Amino acid sequence: MVSFLEERAKNMGGGGQNIMTDAKSVLNMSITVTVSAQKPPAPHGYISISTKRLLHNLEINAGARASVWVDSMRASSPTHKKSTPNDQGSWNLHHPSALEMFEQIIDASKGKQIVMFLDYDGTLSPIVEDPDRAFMSNKMRRTVRKLAKCFPTAIVSGRCRDKVYKFVKLAELYYAGSHGMDIKGPKKRSKTDKVTEHVLFQPANEFLPMIDEVYKQLVETTKSTPGAKVENNKFCLSVHFRCVDEKKWSELAQQVNSVLKEYPKLRLTQGRKVLEIRPTIKWDKGKALEILLESLGFANCTDVFPVYIGDDRTDEDAFKILRDRGQGFGILVSKYPKDTNASYSLQEPDEVMDFLQRLVEWKQLSMGA
Repeated sequence: MVSFLEERAKNMGGGGQNIMTDAKSVLNMSITVTVSAQKPPAPHGYISISTKRLLHNLEINAGARASVWVDSMRASSPTHKKSTPNDQGSWNLHHPSALEMFEQIIDASKGKQIVMFLDYDGTLSPIVEDPDRAFMSNKMRRTVRKLAKCFPTAIVSGRCRDKVYKFVKLAELYYAGSHGMDIKGPKKRSKTDKVTEHVLFQPANEFLPMIDEVYKQLVETTKSTPGAKVENNKFCLSVHFRCVDEKKWSELAQQVNSVLKEYPKLRLTQGRKVLEIRPTIKWDKGKALEILLESLGFANCTDVFPVYIGDDRTDEDAFKILRDRGQGFGILVSKYPKDTNASYSLQEPDEVMDFLQRLVEWKQLSMGA
C-alpha cells in the first residue's frame, strides 16, 4: 500500500518541476490571465502563466486585489447576509438536514462500506476566537472512538497533523493534516508490543524550508495588526483574522500579499475567518479523500459509501469529489445558507455528534441482527 502511494508521489514530480498555478487560485486572486492560443494546451485542471507577468499584475493591482480580498474575508463570516445565496427555506429544501433524512441515507448505503471523513474545527469542535483552544468535548471524543470501531474514519483538517492529533487523541484514526498534504495511518501495536505508525503521503516536503521562512516573515509583518494570528501548519500557513477589527482587514490583506508576492510558488486561498497559504501543487482535501480511499483499498470500488462532514470552504473540494464520483455524499455544517456541493446539512457540532451517534447505533443494531 505504501509503495503504491510513494509511486503516486513520484508521478507528481519532484523538485518543483510540475508546480503550476491552478485556475481556481488565480480566480480567487481576481487576476485575469489570457492564455495564448498558439501555445499547447495546459494539462486538465491547470493553466500556465508567466511568473513575471503574474508578479507584475499583482504589483499594479495591489489596491484592487486588497479590496477583493476584503470582500472575500467579509463573505467568509457566516453572519453576513451576502453569504446567504438563497432564502433559508429554499436552501433547506436542496440541502435537507442529515438527521431528518437519516433513514434515506441509510437506505442509500445498504450493501456498501461506509467510510467516514471528518473536518475538525467547526465540525468536531466549536469555532472559538483562539484557535489553540478549539477543544472537542469528551462526549464527542467518545462518539468518534465508537464511530471508528464501526467504520474506517479519518480526520481531514487544514491544521498541522500533529496539532489535530493532540486535540483528538485517538490513535485508531487516519489523520490528514495541512489540507491533506500530510497523511498518516492509525497507530498499530506489533507482536513485540511496539507501537508503530506509517506516513501514507506527503506530497509537499520540498516546500518545508520556504513555508518556515514565510511563517517568520508573516509573524513579523502582521504583528502591527491587533488580533491577527499566524499559525504554522507545517505544509501550509494560516493567518487568522477572527479577532481582527473589520476596519483592519484591508491592512492585513495588504500585509499578507506584500510577503507572498516574493513567493510565486505559494498561493493564497480563503477559509472561514482565515487566509490560507499553500504550495501551488494541485492538492486539496478532495485529493486527500481519494488517497485515503486508495489506501483503504476502495480506489475503484462501487461498493464503498464515503461520507464527508465539514463546515469550511476548503471542504468543498471533498464535497465536489464525492458528487463527481456519484458515491456517498457531503454534509455541510452551517446555520446559514451557503453555496455548496454538499447534499445535506447539519447546523452545529452538537448535531454532528447526534448524527454520528445514530450511525453507531444503527451499525451496532445491524451487527446484532
